[in-house]
Amino acid sequence: QVRLVESGGGLVQAAGSLRLSCTTSGLTLSNGVMGWFRQAPGKEREFVAAINWRSGTPRYADSVKGRFTISRDNAKITVDLQMNSLKPEDTAVYYCAARTGITSLYTAPTTYNYWGQGTQVTVSS
Repeated sequence: QVRLVESGGGLVQAAGSLRLSCTTSGLTLSNGVMGWFRQAPGKEREFVAAINWRSGTPRYADSVKGRFTISRDNAKITVDLQMNSLKPEDTAVYYCAARTGITSLYTAPTTYNYWGQGTQVTVSS
C-alpha cells in the first residue's frame, strides 16, 4: 500500500519561510514525478512545483518561481518544498502527489496516481 504523508505546515507571517516534507512508503519511483499542489478555500487545486524523479529537473508555477524550491532524496523517496518570502495568497492546504511513470503533464492533478492528506499553510499579513 502506497502512502504519502506531508508535514511542516503551520502559521507564519508574511515574508517568512516554511519547509514542507513529504515522506513515502510502499512507493517505487524510477521514471515518475513527484509534485506539490495547493488548494485554497473555494478554489480549485493548483499546481505548485514538481520534480522529475530520474533527472531531478524541477518545474514551478509562475506564482512561486524564485520563492519556492523543490528537492528530492532518491534513497528515501522523499520530496521537500522550501517556501521563502511567503505571501498571504500562499495560504492553502498543500498536497504532495506522486506519479509512477513518464509524463509531461506534470501540472495536471489528474496525472498523479497517489496523494497525501494535505498540510495547512497559513500566511498572515
